[in-house]
Parts: sequence; structure tokens; C-alpha cells
Amino acid sequence: MKNRWIALYVENRVGVLAKVSGLFSGKSYNLQSLTVGTTEHEDVSRMTISVQADDVTFEQIKKQLNSMVEVIKVMDLTDVPIHSKEILYAKIHGIDAAGKEEAFRIAQVFKIRVIDIGEDSVLLESALTERRNNELIALLKKTYRHIEVVRGGAVAIESISTSCR
Repeated sequence: MKNRWIALYVENRVGVLAKVSGLFSGKSYNLQSLTVGTTEHEDVSRMTISVQADDVTFEQIKKQLNSMVEVIKVMDLTDVPIHSKEILYAKIHGIDAAGKEEAFRIAQVFKIRVIDIGEDSVLLESALTERRNNELIALLKKTYRHIEVVRGGAVAIESISTSCR
């Protein structure tokens, strides 16, 4: 099993997202993440999909996506240099002044933003790679008792140069 990345250009119409996600659930493929947004063309959306699969299953997924009428183009980004970011919000609850200071230090080290502060809480916003966000969460769990994490799926684009992820 290996983490795989697919980018799809699809028709920007009602029901397309449901059809694509339905293909995955119907075949019992587990999506790691799926993000979708419009492109520079209003009638075209781009989906970024992360899935964990073996070689045979992944080839089957790509063939099934290619056979869908609404899919304009399927791109396998697994072994392609890409730039990828994932949005993450982390709310730290029940902290004192020292805990807030530590949250600010963590934000500074990870180069993320503190976007809200309460009497006993801090809200962090991160747009890092999945790996860096995982490291951030691990540190927050180790440092604080009460955290709440919300993650969005990653978006990715092919690199122009040879730099990677």
C-alpha cells in the first residue's frame, strides 16, 4: 500500500462530486482526502485526491475515473514533483498565560498564524504539507491536554521546476 495522488479535471456540474466519491465508496476504496475547486474556467473544476492503494487497485481506480463521462482528464501525480498544502485549524482549550506564550512560540517555529485568542484558548491556522501538519498535531497533543483539530484536504499542483512536495 502506498499513498497515491490523482488530479482530475471534471465538468463543473451538480452531482459530479457525488459520482466521483460514489465510485470510491462503491468499490470500498478509502479516500485519504479529496478537495475540489473551480479552475480558471468556470465550467471546469479540479479535484485533488489522495488515496492509499496498491499498484493493481490504483490502476483500476484510474481506469474507472477515465471512463466517467464528466471526467475531462485524469493525472497521476504520485511520482511527479508537486507542490502541496493542507489547511489545518487547531484550537487549544483550557490554557493559562504560560500556555498561550508556548502556543505563540510553536506558531513562530512552524511559521503558522495565531488567528484568534480567548480568555483560556488560542486558535492556530496552518497551511503546511500533510507531514508538517502531522508533526504540528503531535507536538500540540504532547504539549496540551485539550486540543481540537480540523483539517481540510490537500491541494496539489505539478511543479514547474524539479522541486518536490
